[in-house]
Amino acid sequence: MQSEGIHCDGSLLGEVFSMSFPTHFGNPMRIRIAQASDFEQWLALWKQYQVFYKTDIPYSVTETTWERFLDEREPMHCAVAELDGKLVGMVHYISLRSCWTQGDNVYLQDLFTEPALRGDGIGRALIEHVYAFAAQEKAAKVWWLTHETNQTAMLLYDTIAEKSGFVQYRKVIA
Repeated sequence: MQSEGIHCDGSLLGEVFSMSFPTHFGNPMRIRIAQASDFEQWLALWKQYQVFYKTDIPYSVTETTWERFLDEREPMHCAVAELDGKLVGMVHYISLRSCWTQGDNVYLQDLFTEPALRGDGIGRALIEHVYAFAAQEKAAKVWWLTHETNQTAMLLYDTIAEKSGFVQYRKVIA
């Protein structure tokens, strides 16, 4: 798959799937599946993401989430953006069934890039990674939510997806 200067190599199944693309930093950015050794750097991004959304997820939930990402039997996945050996972005996505399609859907649950690097194509590349995963899995669609105040992200989203028109309702149970 090649799209707008983004180059993919490897396979989504088995080997680590990765994408690299040129940046204005001079070195290519690499998008790849998270590995166990990424935990500390991923955790720093995960904590920043929580601060952005004004939430504090218990560490026990974070540990369970990380374990799920590393378990091939789980439908939860994590990819990271790496620049010069440092993680600068992450995306979490989940394969799930739908009553409306034969193929699974992929829910892009969390997307975060280092604030100083926003606008440099990292978010787009992470979303493109999820699109590539969904295509490989023959998923019917990729979908996500964002907060209505996240105008910066919506500028990107409006160029790579369409608004569904649905409004989310929820009731917290536990």
